[in-house]
Amino acid sequence: MMTIKDPFRSVVNQNDLPIGFPTHAHEPEFWESLGRAVGTFGFLEEVLVKAIFAFTATTEYSEAEIEKAYSKWVPKLERSLSDQLGGLIDTYGKSVRDNSRATIENLDDLLNDLRAASKIRNVLCHGSWCMPDGNGASVPFFVNRQKEIFETPIDVAFLDQVQKHAMELICAVINTVTHMGWQFPSSSGPGEAV
Repeated sequence: MMTIKDPFRSVVNQNDLPIGFPTHAHEPEFWESLGRAVGTFGFLEEVLVKAIFAFTATTEYSEAEIEKAYSKWVPKLERSLSDQLGGLIDTYGKSVRDNSRATIENLDDLLNDLRAASKIRNVLCHGSWCMPDGNGASVPFFVNRQKEIFETPIDVAFLDQVQKHAMELICAVINTVTHMGWQFPSSSGPGEAV
């Protein structure tokens, strides 16, 4: 007959954890670069929302289509305000394609670049940062919906490169609006106000 023994119970002694746990092992420069990269992606999402507004507001409709288009427009804009990056990219692409006055010639390339960047954004925002190696690089624990495990070590240089690329994507999206002669929404830049 088996004797049931009381289990050894314990709790984490939070007073003994290192200051800043669980982020204590990385250098402050790492966290600053990560924060700047994540913040830049947040701004990219805002820029996509404004570009969706610009493209949908300037799409031309026949007199018979206006009322139906307007009834769909407001919900599209409301959804965009809370949509995540992947959804924003899709809505942006459709909005550009639906606008007969759009002048971008490499839309598919831009959309592919945006989608690739959104994959790394998901890693940066949702990964759990493992202990850094001797060079300060860390492989975040992240598995995507396709069950692919992220295995690339990330260091400050990598984060700075990602941030710069996200900034370039922001400029490319803004350019798709301003190249048409429109002022980018909520800016004081050149062009006609949308």
